[in-house]
Amino acid sequence: QLVESGGGSVQAGGSLRLSCAGSGYWYSSYCMAWFRQASGKERERVATIDNGGGPTYADSVKGRFTISRDNVKNTAYLQMNSLKPEDTAIYYCAAKEPSFGCDNDDYNYWGQGTQVAVSS
Repeated sequence: QLVESGGGSVQAGGSLRLSCAGSGYWYSSYCMAWFRQASGKERERVATIDNGGGPTYADSVKGRFTISRDNVKNTAYLQMNSLKPEDTAIYYCAAKEPSFGCDNDDYNYWGQGTQVAVSS
């Protein structure tokens, strides 16, 4: 089970940190990722992190977002800085077994989503 928190409303240029709490002993070995879906748009993979902590980022968020994980706390994070109105979306945490890599869309465990709204 994955539970996101930390969403909210912020002005452009502001910051938010999303958290994703996972339950179960398997969490520390899995790939973790953040996806987002804006109204009327397709879901976008924002960032991934493997069980060794290696991250990947979508071009649209590189240099502004940072994904991290704490395997002791079974929690993944997405630090979002310099937020833009186009970052407005529902953000979803996801997990998958590390087979075939983490930098893809083949995630099969999902959280319920948390809303992020950025105003200009």
